[in-house]
Amino acid sequence: MTRERRRYIIRRRRTVTGLALVAAISFVAGMTDAVGLLLSGDFVSFMTGNTTRAALSFAGGDYTHALILYFALWVFVIGNALGIVLAHTLSALRTFVVLSGVAVTLALAASLPETEYPRVQFYLVILAMGMINATVEHIEGLPIGLTYITGALSRFGRGIGRWIVGDRNPAGWVIQTVPWTGMACGAVAGAFVTKYMGNGALWVVVLAVVSLAFVTIFLPRPLHLHFHQQPANPARRRA
Repeated sequence: MTRERRRYIIRRRRTVTGLALVAAISFVAGMTDAVGLLLSGDFVSFMTGNTTRAALSFAGGDYTHALILYFALWVFVIGNALGIVLAHTLSALRTFVVLSGVAVTLALAASLPETEYPRVQFYLVILAMGMINATVEHIEGLPIGLTYITGALSRFGRGIGRWIVGDRNPAGWVIQTVPWTGMACGAVAGAFVTKYMGNGALWVVVLAVVSLAFVTIFLPRPLHLHFHQQPANPARRRA
């Protein structure tokens, strides 16, 4: 077997494994998104929607709700940052570590009484949704948004446009359908679970995240590193 052929096979396996992982994580994210929306009445990952809702609440004089949603934006940002910190500092098993952090955060949210701390629960779910974006950042250099489905659909649409004007390399945009499909299916599952279990639906999400986290333990360690963007080396830049 030639070196080029071996590299192609390795790259192909990484891509297939990465897409399967993205589909599974997006499914869990979709469940969390639906459960969080149904329990709180506000979005837990759609920060564009929360920005617009906050503006409308502010213009309508509902300053309390506006502040709640504006604070939610920062919680989501902090969740993304925390996910990166966990991925890069605690273990080489980065995906496992981040998903474990997501599971713990959701478990804290699920353990809160249904009526006493609704906003704390809301923010914890948002924090978890931010963190989950740090599990897979790219596949073979192609950006992946696990909860940013608007971005995925935008890349998909632009890819169709490029194909129409003559670019016949669909790899970069066809994979964008994977996170959307996973999240859509997960959202349907989360909606049904919430319908029948109410606040207990969060525990179903926790179980799903824990199960997925343990599955990632069996991934080769290089893959955990491969799916993340490596931080720039200041010393190397100065050199």
